[in-house]
Amino acid sequence: MPTVSEEAVLAALRKVADPARKADIVGLGMVSGLVVKGGNVAFAIEVDPARGQSLEPLRQEAERVVQALPGVTSATVVLTAHRAGGPAQPQRAPQGHAHAAPAKSPAPGIRSIVAVASGKGGVGKSTTAANLALALAAEGARIGLLDADVYGPSMPRMMGVRGKPSTPDGKTLEPMRAYGVAIMSMGFLVDEETPMIWRGPMVMSAIQQMLRDVNWGELDILVVDMPPGTGDAQLTLAQQVPLAGAVIVSTPQDIALLDARKGLNMFRKVDVPVLGIIENMSYFSCPNCGHRTDIFAHGGARREAERLGVEFLGEIPLDIAIRETSDSGQPIVVSQPGSPHATSYRGIARRLLEKLAPAGARRAPPKIVVQ
Repeated sequence: MPTVSEEAVLAALRKVADPARKADIVGLGMVSGLVVKGGNVAFAIEVDPARGQSLEPLRQEAERVVQALPGVTSATVVLTAHRAGGPAQPQRAPQGHAHAAPAKSPAPGIRSIVAVASGKGGVGKSTTAANLALALAAEGARIGLLDADVYGPSMPRMMGVRGKPSTPDGKTLEPMRAYGVAIMSMGFLVDEETPMIWRGPMVMSAIQQMLRDVNWGELDILVVDMPPGTGDAQLTLAQQVPLAGAVIVSTPQDIALLDARKGLNMFRKVDVPVLGIIENMSYFSCPNCGHRTDIFAHGGARREAERLGVEFLGEIPLDIAIRETSDSGQPIVVSQPGSPHATSYRGIARRLLEKLAPAGARRAPPKIVVQ
């Protein structure tokens, strides 16, 4: 069976015209999030929300022309609401590389965007992101917190915020707020127990809209709690947002470090600076006798950071107080600011502020290269 290429998909889509704008959807910059994996093709068509229902025939036509290509076994096309803007031509990637979609700028007023990521789930990444955002705010920075884990949003519970965001103009959402931090999460828009059964393009569109269509205001840093792994969400942010850097969270054991290494290398491949590694659940101290136990081993993240040439930002212990305060919506940085754990988060926050300070200007968004 012939192999379909992204160039072939785009060539086919150039035959599909927007009936109102009298031009093809590729030239108009309406195609986004194009993913080709084997014979499976998926992408989104960005449209004005007011025209969404009327453009279902356009979506069907785009799906039909792609499905007809030799080598295509399935085509998934979704319409996504997008504020009107100027046309953007997709950039042509070098031969043998993946196509790079048009770069989008983040919300105005955000000086730096920092991704908090991990190669696997279960390492306490969201707890770290929440406490790190609060520690940065405690150092005097204007902070936003974006919960980009669309499939498992946890920030509403961790930050103790309920309700739905308001929209004064029907187009832009006002972020929720807690402890002086602006927050946005898919968890505010859907019920906590509702599963998000979404394909990749829908996830990418949701993340883009939570960046662009939220009134973040003036922020020094937007902390992004990434979903675990190295999938669509990470690639979308790396491609379409000028990230100031990424912080990798790992536990000390070998299997977690293996996945953390993959996450770190993914950011390096798309030219996003890795600001450092945090070792979470680094050790356990018995609250009764004080005996220390290295449940997941100890020091693995520090050694990995040295091996990979990135900074080791610090270690956070496995402690019931961190779990209890996160579950109750009162993270330890604000509920127990004088505790050793809060002090550790504050130390990491100060180091990040130092690392970000010289690079006040935004970097140009990098292009994705898949080899």
